Amino acid sequence: MRVGLPVALAAALALMAAGCSAGTDDEADRGRRSGRTIELRFQSPAWQKESVDANKELVAEWNAAHPDVQVRYVQVGWDSLHDQLLTSFEGGEAPDVIHDASDDLADFAYGGYLADLRGLLPARLKRDIPAGSWGTTTFGEGVYGVPFLQEPRVIMANRKVLEASGVRIPTPARPWSWAEFRQVSKELTAAMGKGRYAVAWPLKEPVSVSLNLGLSAGGRLFHRDADGKARIRFTEGDGVVPGTVRAQINEDGSAPRSTLGMGGSDTLPGFFGGKYAMVPLGFSYRQQIVQQAPEGFEWMVLPAPAGTEGAAQGVSPQTLSIAQDSPYKQEAARFIDFLLQPRNMVRLARGDWMLPTGTEALKDPSLRTDEDGWATGAALAGGLRSAPAQSVRGYPEWKDKVATPALQEYYSGAIDADELARRLVKDGNLVLARYQR
Repeated sequence: MRVGLPVALAAALALMAAGCSAGTDDEADRGRRSGRTIELRFQSPAWQKESVDANKELVAEWNAAHPDVQVRYVQVGWDSLHDQLLTSFEGGEAPDVIHDASDDLADFAYGGYLADLRGLLPARLKRDIPAGSWGTTTFGEGVYGVPFLQEPRVIMANRKVLEASGVRIPTPARPWSWAEFRQVSKELTAAMGKGRYAVAWPLKEPVSVSLNLGLSAGGRLFHRDADGKARIRFTEGDGVVPGTVRAQINEDGSAPRSTLGMGGSDTLPGFFGGKYAMVPLGFSYRQQIVQQAPEGFEWMVLPAPAGTEGAAQGVSPQTLSIAQDSPYKQEAARFIDFLLQPRNMVRLARGDWMLPTGTEALKDPSLRTDEDGWATGAALAGGLRSAPAQSVRGYPEWKDKVATPALQEYYSGAIDADELARRLVKDGNLVLARYQR
């Protein structure tokens, strides 16, 4: 019988807390007895210069202190990561330590490609990361990744435009509701003049935005039935965020249709040029704004709107995993523990302009400053939840073949809410059923 996620997570955390350690692989044992240096391959898709620098510096520090266990840093791209990992797993060439994102782990975990970390990680690390974060990497009864960086979605706003308009400026303690956000957007657009808009929605990849912000309104879309299988149901809460965005574009004229096919970076020139007063983006986009904004441009970070569930939103943290085929699991776990010491987790978080999951790291004063909106992000950390589709097998196919085209058509006005719900549910459940036979 399949164990439900809350029960499975509790069991997994209990086993982790026991602190038992798995035995060392024979090959690793032979490596130590022979006195040869062990090499770990650490593969990371980190791409921003500050992030890459932080990773390389930490690897160099580890190597200097551990001459018997050397780490080789391997850089890859996010866009090709899933396929590259699948190829390396099936070819027996997987890296020992794998930097990925939690929403990419389900198929690898269920496929037996990742090591169960419950008996490998130190008690300190298990205690430091909240249970809710561990839930993002718990599949069945095992834990297959360490969640270490997380990114709330926020609103980047033109300070001068908002303050001049007289609208209420939201705070983490008192965010806009979704209804108020829609009304504020109409007022801002009217005040800005022709050809300018209150908000730009970059929705080239609409699924994670819609699902993760939907948690604030009580939407989940994915539900576990008594048999443990995931099924899609479209409720009133699931329609709040998509309905707000569609209305802004097609009814209110407070958001342009032209940004629907854009990525987040594509909207920044218009943001800097005053065409859009607000752009909902991931927290890490602050780095691009700092680097690219013209001199004198004043901006601020606002919390995303809240709904019946408050400021809750889903996240898929970045993770560190160990390949099941690695002969050096103990050494890999020690390296992960080093990377995620609180001071090092802060360095990685600042390098990626994201938030750490660790409670000690999150207390760091450098993450609590008003400069560049750090304090706003830190204040949102308590509302971050596991993304709705986190443990659902078949999610990547559902996202690409069903949800992305359906949401794109809905936001553009080509289909209505009933057709959106029908496609997400009917076509989506057909996809999921193939993975849960």
